[in-house]
Amino acid sequence: MSKKTKTVFSILNDKGLHTRPSTELVKCAAKFNAHIELSYRNYVVNAKSLLGILMLGAEKGAKIGIEAVGADAEKAVSALLDLARSGFNIKY
Repeated sequence: MSKKTKTVFSILNDKGLHTRPSTELVKCAAKFNAHIELSYRNYVVNAKSLLGILMLGAEKGAKIGIEAVGADAEKAVSALLDLARSGFNIKY
């Protein structure tokens, strides 16, 4: 049976979800079999799509919805939340 996990995270990076943090997000999401979607404003994109994430245009402080479906959905969401809290491993 597929598990479904939903939550929200905030963008802490000063420059928002630009190319480098988006790339980190995609690399993290790609490690999981779950289908992972991110939502912001009226957009819903695949978390494994760099172009999709960049289309969100999320700036610092943006609240991003995350929904994962699959056997490892909870692990995927947990890993992505940890990544977001760490500022996507980006140091300026």
